[in-house]
Amino acid sequence: MTAQQQVSRRGGREARRTIRTAPKIDMLPTLKRGLPVVEPMDAEQVERIHEASLAILEDVGVVFRDPIAIEDWKRVGADVRADDRVHLDRGLVMELIKTIPSRIEYFARDPAKNVELGGPKSIFVPMTGAPYMRDLDDVRRGPTIADLGTFHKLAHMMPALHSSAHHIVEPMDIVVAHRHLHITYSSMKHSDKIFMGMTTSPKNAEDVLDMCEILFGEGFLESHAVTTGNCNGNSPLVWDQVMLGAMRAFCRRNQPVLCSPFVLGGANTPASTAAAVAQLNAEALSALAYTQVIRKGCPAIYGHYLSTVSMQSGAPMAGTPEISLMNFMIGQMARRYNVPWRTSNLLGGAKVFDAQAGYESAMTMMAVLMSGANYIWHSAGWNEAGMHCSIAKFVVDAEVCAMGYRMTQGIQWDDFDEALAAVRDVGPGGHYLGHPHTQANFERAFFIPKLFDNNSIEQWYADGSKDIKQRALEHARRLLAEYEEPTLDIAKDEELRAYIERRSREIPAVDALNEEY
Repeated sequence: MTAQQQVSRRGGREARRTIRTAPKIDMLPTLKRGLPVVEPMDAEQVERIHEASLAILEDVGVVFRDPIAIEDWKRVGADVRADDRVHLDRGLVMELIKTIPSRIEYFARDPAKNVELGGPKSIFVPMTGAPYMRDLDDVRRGPTIADLGTFHKLAHMMPALHSSAHHIVEPMDIVVAHRHLHITYSSMKHSDKIFMGMTTSPKNAEDVLDMCEILFGEGFLESHAVTTGNCNGNSPLVWDQVMLGAMRAFCRRNQPVLCSPFVLGGANTPASTAAAVAQLNAEALSALAYTQVIRKGCPAIYGHYLSTVSMQSGAPMAGTPEISLMNFMIGQMARRYNVPWRTSNLLGGAKVFDAQAGYESAMTMMAVLMSGANYIWHSAGWNEAGMHCSIAKFVVDAEVCAMGYRMTQGIQWDDFDEALAAVRDVGPGGHYLGHPHTQANFERAFFIPKLFDNNSIEQWYADGSKDIKQRALEHARRLLAEYEEPTLDIAKDEELRAYIERRSREIPAVDALNEEY
């Protein structure tokens, strides 16, 4: 072989390798589950949880710390005692729950990225709410609005992530009162996937929905889901005015809201897995029912945040066996009520991207996938119990979601006969590497991770002995260098910017939530 032929061959190999390793940013469609779900409770036990939850609603009651909600409940005949404690008749609750849609179709800025939710259909959504980040140099620090844009860009380029979320990290360089405006604009500007809407106050929620109206057009929200609000309960058995006001804003505009009790098992629930689920179920049912008091037929999602508490330190824990069991149980309860449900994915308490982070996240994700969750939140970046979002972990988590996506689709049978024919062609003692079926199917037959190293140790040394964190950060830099912003209509962009400018003038620039303006 001549020197020129050797150069050509090396060049050809390098070109093919470049093509194979080039980022593929086409978003995966809605995940349609092809595996059976894990259901540890039999029918009698499901009913036992159900009856216990209804007894809590009737006998103990739920506090709604909001005068509007109290009047709403009185209007539909609920038993209100001690000013704000609502005792809910089981017949009323179940009648309200029946009107929640069992399926939701979300509409993205790019129609090719519309997704569906409910039944066997699920989506992956990145983490949100981190007050710190670990950046491209793996330095833990406070984030800025530019850093938030970086995460939105990465979410846009990750095939298995179906959403750009909202405040993946908190932009600390923007005053709190104006922060929701800039977070929403970043979600819209840097990605054309669906996104979440801020619910940090009722007024903030209204601003977000006004911006959605600008982006999608007047009247579009009335019949199309484009964003998701999250309303956390104060376990045990309390819903506060801020969350309820934000819930009303979303429901009145016919946008889905997550009704999410915030469980710290053993601290704000009984120190019992089954009893904790009974309480959580009661809390979720009370909020789901209230969405239908606000607007009958509006979409709503059975939500929760699950953690158990260390009895040694009081700190929340992730990846524990009880969290997995609770996910399985909650999935059964949500299916009993025929409503979509949300869970949290790839959680961990590690302070760095290490083995603990990987093990905790993997434990959580396997249970999430096998529980049949629909809105799979916190699917990329979560570490340190949510206190920071790691760029390295973000991109690795997104690839792990792609692996989970592939597994949960189930067994593919479309090429079964062709593959069996290859057995006859190859025969005993042969190999399949050069067979036409292998050449045609190797890329889709077995998932090939880009960020995990499966080479020999000699090759690993030759490539620089890089660990997963180093490879992930290099991959993130490459993605950001190749990022192309999805074009936003110029007129809509100008209108959004004008809205932000106007609302920034109207809302006092203080480090407090906008509750009045």
